Amino acid sequence: MDQRVKAAIVSAAAREPFAVRLGMELVELEEGYARVEMVYDPAHQDNIYGRAHGGAVFGLIDEAFETAGQTDGTIAVAMQVSVTYVASPEPGERLCAVARRAAQTKRTATYDIRVTDSRGRPIALCQALAYRTGKPIPFL
Repeated sequence: MDQRVKAAIVSAAAREPFAVRLGMELVELEEGYARVEMVYDPAHQDNIYGRAHGGAVFGLIDEAFETAGQTDGTIAVAMQVSVTYVASPEPGERLCAVARRAAQTKRTATYDIRVTDSRGRPIALCQALAYRTGKPIPFL
């Protein structure tokens, strides 16, 4: 992976308002791969049942998808995302989303994304399809 691209993505992710609000951290980034983590905080990530809001978990998935999808230095946008929520994390649990590119063509790329808690227990499983625009990322 081009180190300039990596540095640009890491820097942009650290400043992204949504990710910052949810306390997301890009922990690892390689070609077609990203690991993003956050702590589940019930104070601002709960639903009406007092459990993790699906949107908070999806946000973590989307951040891993977004960063992994840009690693070739071009803009990729989500076309389709399918998530299966399998468990709700406990309060204060550190969640980890890992996105791995499974396949790529000139215009699309497919990613497998898995969210786990700190014990490795699955929280959500995801398959996502990105459209590869071919345009360079603007923050490079």
